[in-house]
Amino acid sequence: MDSGTNKFFYSRLPVNQIPLSDLLTEGHLFFTVPPNWHVLITDVKKSTDAVSNGLHETVNLVATGSIVAVLNIALQEDITVPYFFGGDGATFIIPPTILNKVMIALCIHQKNTADNYNILLRVGHVSVESIYANGHQLSISKLKSADHFSIPIVLGGGLSFAEKIIKGEDYEIQIPLLKDETLDLSGMQCRWNKVKPPQNLDEVVSLVVIGCEGKKQAEVFKKVIDKIDKIYGQPQTRTPISTTRLKLKATIKKISEEMKVKMGGRRPLLILKTWITTLLGTLYFKTKSGKDYLMQLVDFSDTLVIDGKINTVISGTTRQRELLETALNELEQNNEIHYGLFVSKESVMSCYVRSMDNNHVHFVDGSDGGYTKAAGVLKEKLAAN
Repeated sequence: MDSGTNKFFYSRLPVNQIPLSDLLTEGHLFFTVPPNWHVLITDVKKSTDAVSNGLHETVNLVATGSIVAVLNIALQEDITVPYFFGGDGATFIIPPTILNKVMIALCIHQKNTADNYNILLRVGHVSVESIYANGHQLSISKLKSADHFSIPIVLGGGLSFAEKIIKGEDYEIQIPLLKDETLDLSGMQCRWNKVKPPQNLDEVVSLVVIGCEGKKQAEVFKKVIDKIDKIYGQPQTRTPISTTRLKLKATIKKISEEMKVKMGGRRPLLILKTWITTLLGTLYFKTKSGKDYLMQLVDFSDTLVIDGKINTVISGTTRQRELLETALNELEQNNEIHYGLFVSKESVMSCYVRSMDNNHVHFVDGSDGGYTKAAGVLKEKLAAN
């Protein structure tokens, strides 16, 4: 199959409408990623330090910007590509037909991030062919998580292998020569205040889980998802986002930060126009179409990522989290998993809105560095072992 044909590989995958726990062990519903595709990763270097310095929302915004840049290019090509939000970066699996355009866009985003925030955004890619050549697997499926919304589910160690390569000190990429190219981050928004958990719930849990080497990844992940389902209920009951808790943060400062990431600098007139539009948004969300959008926003919130590891943000009670930790500790003691967990009182959200009608997605992280802090706990455990 030539590259021009298989650029639609992911677009044409069937969408599975079964519980995630069932999908994980149905091997025939997973497909091998074409070897001529590429794994592309963005990652804020020293993100833990940035979060400790109060730049958590900035780190999230930079990560979201990288997703928006890639998705806008894919949109121009009329294709969809799998992506995975990680709080301080993102991972993509893309066809070779858009690799050069994507790398140019992300290198512009990298430069803007360094100029505006003195933050280094790693950008790199590894061919799927080299992942296979080094003995790693990469298979993918699609899961329907809401009407008009599906997420990719990846099994195998391929993405973790690529991440180690790109984060290695000796990794280098040939940075494209940037001339008159522009960065398209249209649709990126970050105008919601920190979101408190739904009523009767008191905390937000950011969780990262990996399977231990030598264990069957799908079976181990099924055990983890089954535990979460049993303790917290189905995904719609444990989401940290609810319509009653959403509040727009229409401040000049917040909108200015969004513009810095999108435009590479501040644009006073555009900031003012966007601020006025955001203020009017509070009236729009009281209309029927506005309320419908908010209901979709909850359904289209990206709170679960499976990219060879489990990353999820869930809300619940302290008792539920204690039960979860007991269950995860048992799996960890049996050498089936390693995990990192971080608890916060709120979640944060950044958004990609192409239209208010079924074409938007919302990236969720625990406040105060949820995913980054959970990954830090996991790294400490692995180092100790």
